[in-house]
Amino acid sequence: MQTISSLRARVDTWRSLDQRASDVVELVELGMAEEDDSVAPGAVEELDEIEAQLDRLEFQLQLSGEYDRRNAILAVHAGAGGTDAQDWAEMLLRMYMRWAEREGFAVEVLDTTEGDEAGIKSATIEIRGEYAYGYLRSERGVHRLVRISPFSSSGSRETSFAKVEVLPEADETGEVEINPDDLRVDVFRASGHGGQNVQKNSTAIRITHHPTGIVVSCQNERSQGRNRESAMKVLEARLLEIELNRQEEERARLKGKHVDMGWGNQIRSYVLHPYKMVKDHRTNYEMSDPVAVLDGAALREFIESYLKWHFGEEEDE
Repeated sequence: MQTISSLRARVDTWRSLDQRASDVVELVELGMAEEDDSVAPGAVEELDEIEAQLDRLEFQLQLSGEYDRRNAILAVHAGAGGTDAQDWAEMLLRMYMRWAEREGFAVEVLDTTEGDEAGIKSATIEIRGEYAYGYLRSERGVHRLVRISPFSSSGSRETSFAKVEVLPEADETGEVEINPDDLRVDVFRASGHGGQNVQKNSTAIRITHHPTGIVVSCQNERSQGRNRESAMKVLEARLLEIELNRQEEERARLKGKHVDMGWGNQIRSYVLHPYKMVKDHRTNYEMSDPVAVLDGAALREFIESYLKWHFGEEEDE
């Protein structure tokens, strides 16, 4: 039923676009027949909107990967650098949440570990909507920030790092099988800044998957059941990622390519001082307005630039 609903929505979208184009043609023909120039501005505006939607739909046709249409689970982890790095991780989290809201995706915070003084040590969010993973998979990797530290009394320039993980949400039809006997579930009280307890009841959940050593915790909900549900969703996504990475490494081995998403492999730099620039090191695409990027307004250009470059790389292979 989910597949049918998704296919019906896609067909309806293209039929609607076709109908809008036909309506504009009829409107223009009617205006020409009656020599009425007043319809021209409205027709041009409608054509511009149709063209913009068509460009977006044509681009989405390239997102044909097995998991591209799925929801995404995105995690941000502060790197070394103390408060500056934790503040940078929170800035990235805000950027992705603002971008998702602008694109019409639903966002839910699954788990957050607050920083010691400011920012976050890590956070995990779910971004729901068609092609969420297809777009966001371009963001996996290490992100670097250069700026004057707002936490330094000497006004020194600091370089901070944060790592972004993007996982496709596992299918609800048992795509990832988990043996309950392989899990250890711990219950504890949710905590805030400095580790102080913020709830009287033990509602936070920590799940350890013994075969892989993966540990997932969720504490944002006041319900133990909701936190467990969210934690299992993240665990399933991480287990799915392990399988995808195994497949990717096998493909890379056969092609003789080295794949490394570790801390030493930064994908993008955001420079706020001594000049202003955001540069993607994979595509060399850059922009001189980091504020617009960090606000989520201009992130789309970097995502589409990477995906077009990536599709070109695949075609060359």
